[in-house]
Amino acid sequence: MSAEPQRKSLQLSREEMREFGYRVIDMLLDYYDERANKPVAETLDFEALDAILREPLPREGMPWPEALAQFERQVVDSSNRVDHPRFFAYIPLANNFVSVMADSLAAGYNIFNAVWLQGPGAAQIERLTVDWLRQIFGLPAEAGGTFVSGGSAANLTALAVAREAQLSGELRDAVAYCSDQIHFAVSRGMRILGFAPEQLRKLPSDDHFRLPLAPLTEAIAADRAAGKRPFCVIASAGTTNTGAVDPLAALADLCATEELWLHVDGAYGAPAALTEKGNLALKGLGRVDSLALDAHKWLFQPIECGVALVRDRRWLPRTFKETPEYLKDIQIEGEELNFMDQGIQLTRQFRALKLWMSFKVFGLDAISEAIAAGFENAELAERLLRETGCWEIVTPAQMAILTFRYQPANGDEALADRVTQDLVGRMLDDGYAFASGTQLRGKPVMRMCCNNPRTTPDDIEKTIQLMTRLAAALEAEHGGLPASK
Repeated sequence: MSAEPQRKSLQLSREEMREFGYRVIDMLLDYYDERANKPVAETLDFEALDAILREPLPREGMPWPEALAQFERQVVDSSNRVDHPRFFAYIPLANNFVSVMADSLAAGYNIFNAVWLQGPGAAQIERLTVDWLRQIFGLPAEAGGTFVSGGSAANLTALAVAREAQLSGELRDAVAYCSDQIHFAVSRGMRILGFAPEQLRKLPSDDHFRLPLAPLTEAIAADRAAGKRPFCVIASAGTTNTGAVDPLAALADLCATEELWLHVDGAYGAPAALTEKGNLALKGLGRVDSLALDAHKWLFQPIECGVALVRDRRWLPRTFKETPEYLKDIQIEGEELNFMDQGIQLTRQFRALKLWMSFKVFGLDAISEAIAAGFENAELAERLLRETGCWEIVTPAQMAILTFRYQPANGDEALADRVTQDLVGRMLDDGYAFASGTQLRGKPVMRMCCNNPRTTPDDIEKTIQLMTRLAAALEAEHGGLPASK
């Protein structure tokens, strides 16, 4: 390609912009068409990746096709495909094209969605979308919320509100409670908010990996007797490890009696309320004081799309509002309309657009069916694993997640540990499918999250066949270990 003249402004011609945009769309369409036929993970060329760090800061620009080709070669080709139908690790992130285009519109128009007067239409769309979510989760009419980057920011935002509402900023002797299955974003958020580690009381989960009610009640009473100030219970609506849902209705009763704030980390599982099974599992969700949500998980949005919801929306500006001199002219009397007053960001993206547009284009029924498919695929995976006779189901399919571990023919638990631990690496090397590992009660287990609606029953069946074959090969390799006693 011939060298282009050095650009003197940050501008492409109209024809270049059109060609650039069409090329990006074609790349995405080719990716979507071929995604299921490609490996979940590529073999990494570490030498080539290290070379990226040695590239000098460019003084002069290059033609955009060269920069785009470099992105495709160095970024796309080296990334695990977290939206692949056979990516079962962590929480798969299956987006949709409508939301991708909505993100492009929000970025292209550079919409500043923090101050109502600067973009009233965008602010109204965000308020409407938050209200749709409020209705989905059964929160009262006075509830509200704000879009943030993801579950970590949503939990942090909600816990900051809980701190203000319950403690008025005085952290001394305050205590919050959760199970040992809580996401690390909660403990990190508490630390950021100024709490010491011992102020987050992590209770051992019950046999179903849920927050146990009786030990929680006892811990609250013991802390009060010791002069502590219990202020918040943090529950999970679908843990990352097992998909466990804490007993939300019973916790709501307890928190009402004890005058505690009930926050729920529903980053993954809350959208399951749109299905019959999920709604049953999430009974009591509408009684929470605050809720964290990751719409880029089980609502199929592109990264980033988190939401923090609070039962009384007035607590958001009470927690976050500041009015510097240079912004006094944009203050509006009456109901709070400025999203800059409802979280930590002043400059903020129009994140709500993609979820709003998904609801508008697909409708709630289609989204509900996509969520329900995750339940069905996880239940199918559990059934197929049981049928092989060489897998132990550790936690059954719930909220589209199940965990399991290999069981060698000789029953050797040490061998089972080694095979289960090594299987993740073998799956990455193979590339056809990927499931992750975790630990439960000190034992290594495999874990599958089946929330991608593009996953087919054939994907599930062939993935389990692959895991069984790889595990058998590992058992043969490690089979020299003496049997456990």
